Order: sequence, then structure tokens, then C-alpha cells
Amino acid sequence: MTTLSPYDSMSPVTRAAYRAKAAAADLAPLPRAAKDDALLAVADALEVRTSEIVEANAQDVAKARAAGTSEAIIDRLTLTPERVRAIASDVRDVVALPDPVGEVVRGSTLPNGIDLRQVRVPLGVVGIIYEGRPNVTVDAAALCLKSGNAVLLRGSSSAYQSNTALVRVVRDAVGGAGLPADAVQLVPGESRDSVRELMRARGLVDVLIPRGGASLINTVVQESTVPVIETGTGNCHVYVDAQADLDMAVDILINSKAQRVSVCNAAETLLVHQDIAAAFLPRALDALAEAGVTVHADERVMAHAEDTKATVVEATPEDWETEYLSHDIAAAVVDSLDKAVEHIRLWTSGHTEAIVTTSQQAARRFTQLVDSTTVAVNTSTRFTDGGQFGFGAEIGISTQKLHARGPMGLPELTSTKYIVTGDGHVRR
Repeated sequence: MTTLSPYDSMSPVTRAAYRAKAAAADLAPLPRAAKDDALLAVADALEVRTSEIVEANAQDVAKARAAGTSEAIIDRLTLTPERVRAIASDVRDVVALPDPVGEVVRGSTLPNGIDLRQVRVPLGVVGIIYEGRPNVTVDAAALCLKSGNAVLLRGSSSAYQSNTALVRVVRDAVGGAGLPADAVQLVPGESRDSVRELMRARGLVDVLIPRGGASLINTVVQESTVPVIETGTGNCHVYVDAQADLDMAVDILINSKAQRVSVCNAAETLLVHQDIAAAFLPRALDALAEAGVTVHADERVMAHAEDTKATVVEATPEDWETEYLSHDIAAAVVDSLDKAVEHIRLWTSGHTEAIVTTSQQAARRFTQLVDSTTVAVNTSTRFTDGGQFGFGAEIGISTQKLHARGPMGLPELTSTKYIVTGDGHVRR
């Protein structure tokens, strides 16, 4: 009689999750050297097998072009030999980062002589649901391995061949280095059913991290029974205060908006104090025009646009809540700093807000009143980034308040546990 394995009755997604859970248990106690050796093997393998990866990616690119996908999206999807080498370099950068696992967050000897330590431990099994950027596949795998986690990767169907090739290369390298290959898995299937099943794998998957647009993030947050770290859409604001240096304000505005428009830390709304509007807005509007940005303006901004080169359209209520990810920005004149804060509180996604001011009092009040992951004073919103913050890398930018907030580096991919050591102590 044939004995059935318990895995035989499971779906492919559930089987993958069970394998990931077993791999996570094996990874957790490993020393840094073992994980770093595996990551170096991954980096080398990516370079050696570049042609295999690029050939698989070409299938996805051809399919996207045939479907009429925009060139901007195709550019994000495309892998060239240079881009694969850059991904390998990023993996080596992760190797150089400190290992957070085992770090003592706090510790003390209690009055009764018991030694108490709170130490960092891996989260366990991390699920990543993301859109058509195959570089995320390797970035997420590297960060999860370094922090001792197994990872289940669910990219978009538009990058399926690319992700399959990348995960194959990573798994071969990880297994060859003596670590469990199942620490890195591509979630089986291309349909939404596999995504839904991953979101329901509570008890097997410890946390889900969605990376992508608002629709994807909202779906995961609303439908998942697995705990979710909500990475953010970025309706970011730049507020130009009454006491602002005009040259600085223009530079910060243009960098925040136009340095790279398709990212979550790009500015989407400009707020200008009424006392400085007449001096600042004509210069700002011309600078935005030169950068190719269309301004969705309220009436008070429009009053200053007549003699400028700006492309200006009338703002609608929807503009204040929109993350454009394009050469567009909403703009309004406000009566005061407090009115700017009121506007931000109403419309922000909680990502990044900036103030430009020479007043320490205004800067202090703005940072106290604005409740976002990052509040920038006299600097661009574009600095909200794990690499720019000196974290070395990030898995995403969390806009929630529990566990992790802001750019998520390696420490944010860990939890903690308490180790309590005594000498025959019993509680009386």
C-alpha cells in the first residue's frame, strides 16, 4: 500500500510555504559568515549566468511590447548585462552590512540576579508581493537571507520569465553554498489565486510586504489574513514657508518633483505661504515648466501664472490626493503654516513632507505637527530612501506605525525575543 505524504493533498502554494517554514528554522541559527558566503555565491552566479537571465527577460519584454505596454514600464522591466551586474553589486553591498540577528536590543541583571536580554531574531517567512521590476526579486532575496529569513516571492506575471530565471540562479547558488535552497522560492502560479492563497497562509507566512502602486497595496492590506507591513504610496508635500530662501525653495521643489518622477518619494503637492506667493510662485512655475511639469493649481496659484511659461490646469479635489508618478504636481496657496499642516493632514499618505524655511520656530512647529514617516527641513523629499539614510539597502518604505516605519533596512526584517537566564531561580 502506498503511503501518502501530507504534502500530497496540499496546493503548490501551501507546499512552498511549508518548505519555506522549514528553511527559515534552519537559517535562523546560522552565523553571519555562512549567510555572507551564500550571498557572495549569489552575486558571482548572477554574473556568470547573465546571458541566461537576459534571454529570459527578453521574453517578458517582447510580451509587454506586444501588449502595448508603455516604454516607461518596459524600461523598469528590462534587464541588460549592465543591469544584472549592478544587481550583483547590490548583493555584495548587502554582504558588507552588519548582521542584525543576535544583536542585544537591551539587557540588564534584575534585582533577583536573573540575566535578562532582548535580542534580535529573524521574522521567519517573509512574503513579498510586487509589481514588474525583476531587480526586486534579487534585492528582496538578499535582504531576507542576510537577516535570516526565508522568502516567498510573488512578482507580477509581466516579469514571470525573468523572475523564474533569477530565482533559479539564486537557489542554485544558495544550495551550493550549503544553505537550504527553499529559503528562496518563487510562489507557484501566475493567476491571482496564488496571490490570494499567499495572503491567506496565516501560520505559515509570518509577514507580507507589498511593493507597488496603491491598488496592489490596498488589496493586500484589506484581503490578507497574514500580518502586513504596509509600504507606502507617496503623496508627498513641499511647503514653502513665509520665511524661505527663494533660491533654496526652487532647488528643493524641482529636485523633489522632477529628479525622478516615478518613485514614491517624489513630491506631488506644492503648498506656498500667502506672504511669499507673489515673490516665489512666478519663479517656481517657470522652473517647473522648464522641467516639463504640469501644474494642477488652485485659483490663488493661477493668479500668479499669467506671465509664466507654466502649463497650468485647474485643480480638482482629486488632485490633492493623487500620487501622480508623472510630470504633474498639485499646487495651492495657504494662509499660514498651520493651514499647510491642516492640508497635509487631510491628504497625505504619511510618507514624506518637507518644509523650506529660515525660521527655526517654523521648522520646529512643522516637525512637531506633521505626522509622516519622514519630515524634511530644507531638503528634498527624495532623500527618504534606505540607501540615502545610510542603511545600505531597503526592502521598502513602511507608512504604518507598528513594528517598522519609514525605510526598512535589515533591522526592520527582524523581531525580538527575550532570553532569561537564572541559576535555579523560582518565583515566590
